[in-house]
Amino acid sequence: MRAIKVGVSALLGIAAIAAAQMGAATVANAEGVVNVYSMRQPFLVEPIFEKFTKETGIEVKTVFSKKGLLERLEQEGENSPADVIMTSSFGDTMRTVEMELTQPVENDILNAQIPAEFRAEDGRWFALTTRARILYVSKDRVEPGAISTYEDLADPKWKGRICTRSGTHPYNVQLVASMILHHGKDDAKAWLEGLKNNLARKPQGNDRAQIKAVSEGECDIALGNSYYMGKMLADEEQRVWAESVNLVFPNANDRGTHVNASGMGLAKGSPNRENALKLMEFLAGKTAQGIYAEANYEYPVHKDVAPSKLVQGWGALKRDSLPLEKVAANRNDAVKLVNEVGYNE
Repeated sequence: MRAIKVGVSALLGIAAIAAAQMGAATVANAEGVVNVYSMRQPFLVEPIFEKFTKETGIEVKTVFSKKGLLERLEQEGENSPADVIMTSSFGDTMRTVEMELTQPVENDILNAQIPAEFRAEDGRWFALTTRARILYVSKDRVEPGAISTYEDLADPKWKGRICTRSGTHPYNVQLVASMILHHGKDDAKAWLEGLKNNLARKPQGNDRAQIKAVSEGECDIALGNSYYMGKMLADEEQRVWAESVNLVFPNANDRGTHVNASGMGLAKGSPNRENALKLMEFLAGKTAQGIYAEANYEYPVHKDVAPSKLVQGWGALKRDSLPLEKVAANRNDAVKLVNEVGYNE
């Protein structure tokens, strides 16, 4: 009897699992639904999704995660409910392609909205916004014009005066990768060693933590993304950090400032393909691009959508013209250099 009871229990368990899987499949394929796996923060994309639902009647179901999202997609395989994948850095965008998590898209609307330099030729990825990797420089302790390039960060005169987050964070990896392309591995390594020697402290915290450190006198120069200036000015507690620094867009007088990009792709096994394409078109359209510009102080990729007035006040952005894919292709070499010089130690 005991053996029979175990068998029945097992059968019931299997039946329950099967029913759950069928239920999940039903939800994933439900009419009027699109499933998004997003690395972007909820506060930014949820207002966009709400407008999309209001206009189309299509409900957006979202999974948010900063880490492990792509691995989850890979593990789910053909059973994944994901329709659209949204990334916060271009390195992660390229990982979706390398891990074969996206599928090609040929869409006239997307191609019209997003310039060629911000999308893959085969439509496996599309950039949505860009942000510049800039310098936040103390107003009190650094003379205007004293530093103007990424190369200047390695100048010994800045010894003990620079703060950055981890060298292996995607934002810094992409910057190092761009330096490899501009200068070659040997010179890029020498530059990275010089930058490390100029650090005021061990790399730690996020970008805003570096600017806070400048405000508090722990260092004089911080490396961070441009949109954090807008975020800090909008925060009563952090406004004092923002007001203590000047913004420097490195290499604005020569090759241009390094930029990173958020992106999206159509999931390989999208169960709601038509709804997914409608959402992607919306994300690349003027309404969503305007929200990105105003709410997150990023640079829209849509040619007819301008940055916010605050961002425009920082001056015109001259972007480093290196192709995003070429920079991303050097990510592994960049991580190796970071580790070789012991940047985070």
